[in-house]
Amino acid sequence: MNFFLETIQVLLLSMWYSVESFIHLFVPIKRKNIAGEVVLITGAGSGIGRLMAQEFAALGTVLVLWDINQEGMKETARLAKQSGASRVHYYLCDCSDKNEVYRVADQTYKAFLPAMIANNYGHLVSIASSAGLIGVNGLADYCASKFAAVGFAESVGLELLATGKDGIKTTIVCPYFINTGMFDGCQTKWPRLLPILDPDFVAKKIIDAVLTDQVYLLLPRSMYLIAALKNILPMKQGIMLGQYLGAFNLMDTFRGHSRKQE
Repeated sequence: MNFFLETIQVLLLSMWYSVESFIHLFVPIKRKNIAGEVVLITGAGSGIGRLMAQEFAALGTVLVLWDINQEGMKETARLAKQSGASRVHYYLCDCSDKNEVYRVADQTYKAFLPAMIANNYGHLVSIASSAGLIGVNGLADYCASKFAAVGFAESVGLELLATGKDGIKTTIVCPYFINTGMFDGCQTKWPRLLPILDPDFVAKKIIDAVLTDQVYLLLPRSMYLIAALKNILPMKQGIMLGQYLGAFNLMDTFRGHSRKQE
C-alpha cells in the first residue's frame, strides 16, 4: 500500500512541477528583496567577483569582500560604495603560498553555515563552470576543481534539505568561458551556440538566479542541452558531438591571464 500511495504521490507532484515550470516560462518568478542583507563575496578583487559586488551593492546590501589582491579590493570597495551598498567591509589574505589560499577558501562554508543552519536562513552560491559538468581537453586540473565545486555544493544543498533546513537556498553557477582574461586565447567553433560570455551579462544572470532561488544556472542556455546529451548519448556519439562542437581544440590558442593584465 505504501508503494502504491508513494508512487501516486510522485506522479501527481511530477505533473504539478512540470506545469509549474511551464507557467514560469511566461510568468516570471517574484524576485526576493535582499536590501540590508549581508553578502559575502570571495574573489571580489576583480572579474566576476567585482561585478557581482557592484550588482549586489545596487540592491542595498551590506557587502563583505575577500581577496588576496589588495589594490583590486580597494577598487572593488570604492565601486561598491558608489553603486549604493549600505556598508562595505573587505578583508585581505596575505597568502604567498597557494595552499594557504585554498585552506582559507575551504573554511568559508564552515565559518558561516552553522549560523545559517541555526536560523534556517541564507543563500549559498557556488561559482563553478561548465567544465565542472563536462571534461575539457587540456583542462584536466581545472575540470577536477570545478567538478569538486559542483559536487560539494550539490551535496551540501541536499544535506540541508534532508535535515529540514529548506530556508537555506543553493545556487550552482556553471558558465562557459567568460571574457575576463583568465581564458584569453581560447576559441569557440560555433560562437552563436557557445559564445565567449560577457562578464556583465554573467554577473546579472547570477544576481537574477539568487533573487529567484534558482538552483542551477548554466550559461549559455545551450549548455542545458549539451549537459543532458552528455548523460544520455553513447560514448562514441558523445565524442563525435564534442568534436563537432570544437571541444577538442578549445585550448589550442590559449594564452591565459598575465599578471600585468590583472
